[in-house]
Amino acid sequence: MREAEGPVRVRAVGERPGLDASVRGKLEPLRAKMTKLADRGWLHKRGDGRFTTRP
Repeated sequence: MREAEGPVRVRAVGERPGLDASVRGKLEPLRAKMTKLADRGWLHKRGDGRFTTRP
């Protein structure tokens, strides 16, 4: 997330460590983890589904 220059989609985050992003089910656990981090204040989830780091 910190290496990204702007808001990123879960697919882009999943491709970085080598997850198979072509299968939606492979990204759902990552999406859930990122949503939990957003709920806890570590990330910010935008309305368009992208995530950013908190300043």
